[in-house]
Order: sequence, then C-alpha cells, then structure tokens
Amino acid sequence: MTDAAKSQSGTRKRSLFEQLELDTRLLGMIGAFIVLALVFNVFTDGRFLTPRNIFNLTIQTVSVAIMATGMVFVIVTRHIDLSVGSLLATCSALMAMTQTMVAPEWLGLGLNHPLTAPLAILVGIVCGAAIGAFHGMLIGYLAIPAFIVTLGGLLVWRNVAWYLTSGQTIGPLDENFLLFGGIGGTLGETWSWIVGIVAVAFSLFALWQARRNKLAHDFPVKPLWAEVLVALIITAMILGFIALLNAYEIPTARLERMFEARGETMPEGHSAGYGIPYSVLLLAVVAIVMTVTARKTRLGRYIFATGGNPDAAELSGINTRMLTVKVFAIMGVLCALAALVASARLTFHSNDIGTLDELRVIAAAVIGGTALSGGIGTIYGAILGALIMQSLQSGMAMVGVDAPLQNIVVGSVLVLAVLVDIFYRKRTGAE
Repeated sequence: MTDAAKSQSGTRKRSLFEQLELDTRLLGMIGAFIVLALVFNVFTDGRFLTPRNIFNLTIQTVSVAIMATGMVFVIVTRHIDLSVGSLLATCSALMAMTQTMVAPEWLGLGLNHPLTAPLAILVGIVCGAAIGAFHGMLIGYLAIPAFIVTLGGLLVWRNVAWYLTSGQTIGPLDENFLLFGGIGGTLGETWSWIVGIVAVAFSLFALWQARRNKLAHDFPVKPLWAEVLVALIITAMILGFIALLNAYEIPTARLERMFEARGETMPEGHSAGYGIPYSVLLLAVVAIVMTVTARKTRLGRYIFATGGNPDAAELSGINTRMLTVKVFAIMGVLCALAALVASARLTFHSNDIGTLDELRVIAAAVIGGTALSGGIGTIYGAILGALIMQSLQSGMAMVGVDAPLQNIVVGSVLVLAVLVDIFYRKRTGAE
C-alpha cells in the first residue's frame, strides 16, 4: 500500500452509523422490552403499563437485579455461582434472627430500636462476604471448579438457613428494616422529583465529561446533534419514570393514618403518590458502584483482563487467585443486600426465600449480554436483563398463564438469548 493510500485510509470519513456509535445490543434489548410491555399491555386490557403495575414490577426486580450485577463479574472471570439463592436465604435467616433474638434478648435493644436494623444489615453483609470469600478460596487456591463449589453451596447454605431457624418463619421484622421492602418505604413525590433532577444533572455531566475526554485525546466523537438527542432521551426516560412512580397514589385511608401519626389533619381532597422506593435507590447505588468499579478501577480492569485471557493475565502479574476471592466476596455482599430487599418485601423470613434465584440471576446476566466464555459483560445489561425476565413472568401471570408454562417460556427465552448472542459475536467478529 502506498503512502497516499495509507493516508487516505487513515483519514476515511466515518459513515453516519459509525459516527453515532450505536450499541446495537442495547438497542435490541430496549426494543425487546418495549415490544414485550406493549404486547402484555394489550392482552391485559391496559393493566400492564399502569403506574401501580410499573411500581410493583420495579420492586419485584430489585433483588434479582442486585445479584445480577455481581454475577456479571463472576461470569466475566469464567466462573459461575449456583449458590446465590441459598446464600440469600442464609443471610436473610441471620438478619431475621438478629432482629428477633440477638438485638432484643442479648443486647437489650428492642425490635424497633434505631440500631437494630443497621446491626442486622451489617451481620448479613459480613456473613455474605465471608461465605463468598470462602467459595473464592476453594476455587482460586484449591482449584476446585466453581460449578462444583457453588453447587455444593446451593445444597449446604439452603439447609444451613433451615437449621438456623429450625424450619420456622421468622417475624415480625424491624420497622426500619422493612423500609427496604418497597411500598412500605418510599421517598414521596417531592423528594422523588429532587432525586430525578439530580440524576438528570449527573447523567448530563457524565455525557459532557465523556465527550470532553474523547476530544482531549483526539478520539472520534458523535455529532453534537446526536449527543443532544441522547441527552434528551435520557432526561425523558428518568423524568418519565419518576412521573409514573408518583402517579401511583397512596390510598386515602393510609394517607389519613400518616397524617394522624404526625398529629395533623389531612386536607379535603388531598392526594399523594408513593414516589421512588428505597429499594430502587439501593439498586441505583449498587449499579453506580459496580459500573465505576468495572470501568474506572484497577480491580475492574483486572477482572475483565482475566476473563479475556487468564493465562496472559497471570503472566502479566495479576494475582488471579486473590482476584477470584474478591469477586466471590463481592457476590456474597450483593446476596446479603438482595436478602435485605427480599425479606423486607415479604415482611418476614421464610424457608423458601430465594428459591431458584440462582437461575433467574444467571439468566438476567446472560440475557443482558454477559458472555459465558468470559471477558464481556455490562452492569446495565444485567439490570435490563433482570427487568425483562421479571416483566415476562409478571406479564404471563397477569394474562393467566400457568406456572409450568411460564417456566417453559422463560427457559426457552434464555436459550434463545444465548443463541442470539452467539450469532451476534460471530457477525461482529467477522466484521
């Protein structure tokens, strides 16, 4: 190739499609979710897209979505964790026992003491991290396959939870703990709008910062009009979501009790929306922390480098054994947070809590674009995958589909998602 040809090739003007830098996988997932929602809305006579159902759908998605963000790291490093549902049950049992036995009987704090809920949450997080790190040590240092270790964990920790509670349902739980259950703990309309505006400002700043960094390093950027369009779409999605949650109004009787608890009289004709649940805020915080960890920290770079080529990562000086311990410890902490949300939503600890969650979590991560071969995955993709999974199950339940058929459909969707992923990677690899 001549110098002139090289110069012409190096300065080739990018097509409009290339300039827009569209994430076709993300667009496909969003499109699939929109089609799914519209189809179920038609078959349920408009009940699927009501504010009430959207609110319920979000709080039902949170626990699986939290664990799915950790499963991304696990699968990216070419491992698997089949024990997350059982680990959730063990953490839930310990947190429930802390609230109903340890705090009141051993420490004299009382059920609704301000320190009871934080102590229970801390116990759950420490338990989850310890068990996750233990799994990571068996996998990383003793070279036992993750499938075997976590399959054993699935059986062990489910029954440990049973023995801890003697097979009994544990409740009532602390009222502050229950705030993370969804409908019992929300921001209300005003604070929801404030959080929404802050989220919009943060998103716009992140877009501007990313564009400025690309320009500073002479990287290609989207056309300015495309950046503005993306900013408008993000703003509309955030504020539209807040508007939907605020549109779900608190029943009048409950609103009256809330005013009475404050020693006030409710004004005539007064109404108020629930707003953002605390559990959704927790998911947002987890998503931000995990995304920053994946993209901006040394740990995240090591995780993806190890998943891409474990041998090369180890030869380059990465302690892949300790990295495995850290990844599974993170997964354990996220299981504890999911246990907080799940038990708070139920308002008690039950023996079957978290049953089959390991399959839902893995499915959410895979549907979200995490490659089972390792090295590729996104946090937002896993959360969107969890939302699609929950929407599919909730929609079929509203339509009246039997539970066995629901599982058949979900299993088929999972296999189809992996097949589409294989075709997508072959096509992009060929290009």
